Amino acid sequence: MDEMSNRLVSLIIVTAGKNNYIESCLDSVIKQTHPKLEIIAIDNSVNRNFGQDILRRYPNINLYQSQKNLFYCQALNRGIEMSNGDFILCLNDDVILDKRFIEEALKGFNIDTRIGMVSGKILRSDGKIIDSTGLFLSYWRTAKERGYGCRDRGQFEGGGYIFGVNGAAAFYRKVMLDQIKEGQQYFDSDFHIFYEDLDIAWRAHKFGWKGYYIPKAIAYHIRGGTVRQGKGINRRCARHFLSEDLHFDLFKNRYITIIKNETFLGFLLHLPFTVIYDIFLWSYLLIFKFSVVKIILSKRIPISSAFRKRTLLKKLISHKHRQAIRVGQ
Repeated sequence: MDEMSNRLVSLIIVTAGKNNYIESCLDSVIKQTHPKLEIIAIDNSVNRNFGQDILRRYPNINLYQSQKNLFYCQALNRGIEMSNGDFILCLNDDVILDKRFIEEALKGFNIDTRIGMVSGKILRSDGKIIDSTGLFLSYWRTAKERGYGCRDRGQFEGGGYIFGVNGAAAFYRKVMLDQIKEGQQYFDSDFHIFYEDLDIAWRAHKFGWKGYYIPKAIAYHIRGGTVRQGKGINRRCARHFLSEDLHFDLFKNRYITIIKNETFLGFLLHLPFTVIYDIFLWSYLLIFKFSVVKIILSKRIPISSAFRKRTLLKKLISHKHRQAIRVGQ
């Protein structure tokens, strides 16, 4: 029997109670061929009746009902604290897993002991358009989803190393999360939502961890199902369909991610690209989303907190290197 079949996987599903996405997600989780699962649902709906209805339908899951909206990152942190698994699969509730997703994705962790993140092939809900085949760090210092919006023609059927994993279906090795966490936080709660997957991946690489892509692990994602407004589901130009507050999170989190993780040399090398990106970004906001500009000017962006976490990260990495030296002596 494969050694991975005996490893406990903890699934953490965050739901806002929108459009009954959670039911389809849980149905797909229950059908997984991997035998050892721990299912944790974090109810962010702030509706006690909604949570109780979930428990009636799925009595074997662990449900945490928050009295307030924890936002996505805080909710994931709560779920990880509750978990007991060797591997953590963080899911948006608008994701449906192929029944062999976990079984196939676990094979990625077996390839190399330094692989701490595994991505499957994430398709849109129609099964034809690619949502992500791995997360990469762009020249603009943004999250780049490989294959995003392209028709799946089998062009990503080979497995291989990637920078990180898309947050909609993010599979992590628990020991990696424990090593890179900032104080008591795995995901940075200053983010609320957006860029948390890139931040985790960037941090992990600094500690020597790697990401891997397994094409046979297939999932289906309703892109923007829980955060976009109106007709924005599965559409390009995601920021155009976000609420003002979510748009603010998307804006600030890119800067926080750069402050926390970018090296001085990396900053200099990519400065022309980031300047060009910012010119286009600010032009878009001033012309089409001036209400978001007002929020940016009125709200506090946690810059000092980001610099403190950057310093903490350096200390953690230095401590890791000292430990490695002592072990090698």
